[in-house]
Amino acid sequence: MTRKMMNWVMAATLICGASLLTSCKTSKAQGNSAKQVVSTELIRTDKSWDGVALPDYFKGKPELVAVKYVFPAGKKLGWHHHPVMNYGVLVQGELTIIGLDGKTKVVHEGEAVVEMVGTVHHGENRGKKDCILYMFYLSHEGESLAVQHPEIPLE
Repeated sequence: MTRKMMNWVMAATLICGASLLTSCKTSKAQGNSAKQVVSTELIRTDKSWDGVALPDYFKGKPELVAVKYVFPAGKKLGWHHHPVMNYGVLVQGELTIIGLDGKTKVVHEGEAVVEMVGTVHHGENRGKKDCILYMFYLSHEGESLAVQHPEIPLE
């Protein structure tokens, strides 16, 4: 991985962490007006959003990647599949994910989603405002995060 890519990954991770922390709810400590950090588990699962079991962990040195995606209103992302496990949090808007088999998942603002692994799908922003999605990939150095399928036309 190049130094530029490492810097970008570190920046994306920091931005994502800051965004998630600033969206945390606050509460008052008993008898104290200081705000406290509240931790809320968004998801814990061994399955992707379509109910399929996630693959076993790979062997070898892992590479963790965090990516911020911004989907403009009305935008459709092309058909693709992920060769690696990934999950994320939608922090703005609403995103519709459609599998090649027709299964659909609508992810709402503030929700977590575990992506399909090895299954062709695409995403659409059917809303009126941009979607902002932070995704976290469990990968190996040099591994593609997504494989595009331009031979499959979008409707």
